[in-house]
Amino acid sequence: MRSFARNRQMLGLHLPTDPRWAALAREDLRTLLIDHAWCEHKAASNAMSLIVRHPGLTDLVEELTAIAGEEMAHFGMVVQRIKERGWELGPERKDGYVNELLAFVRKDGDAQERLVDRLLFSAMIEARSCERFKLLSATAADPELRTFYRELMESEAGHYSTFIGLARQYGGRVDVDARWKEFLVFEADVVARYGTSAEMHG
Repeated sequence: MRSFARNRQMLGLHLPTDPRWAALAREDLRTLLIDHAWCEHKAASNAMSLIVRHPGLTDLVEELTAIAGEEMAHFGMVVQRIKERGWELGPERKDGYVNELLAFVRKDGDAQERLVDRLLFSAMIEARSCERFKLLSATAADPELRTFYRELMESEAGHYSTFIGLARQYGGRVDVDARWKEFLVFEADVVARYGTSAEMHG
């Protein structure tokens, strides 16, 4: 697997997470873990949705089947950590950050443009999650959780690379790099309004 240092350069996020978010997550671990579990579940659902929409793209189906499986495995791991602390999973909450990013995804244009945008949307979420897992791997009070988030950070970096690679593979005439730069600019504006709660994208 590529080192995280290399992947950090590839992520290209324009705005780092405010360190105060990590303090909030540390102080309210229950909220963090419950929201994190549902984020893993939604990531698996997103991968499966892309497969359902594009069953004829063999490499996409193969790669995203693997990602969906990993995300559900992560869901189970987080749920286990919730249970170990005597807590319950709790209901899923709306993710305003993700919904704002989703609004940036093209709803018009041709099939290739729409597919590229959905893949870049997915890559963007993985990139920000990777960055936040890195922060948690350095700041979590529990040593076991620091190790856990380090492992997840590396996994998310791999998922990010997969989504970017698929966008380039299936993008056709779409300038994927130019569109990715637009996503990065938009995401920086969005994430600047978050960081005030212990939720994964809060």
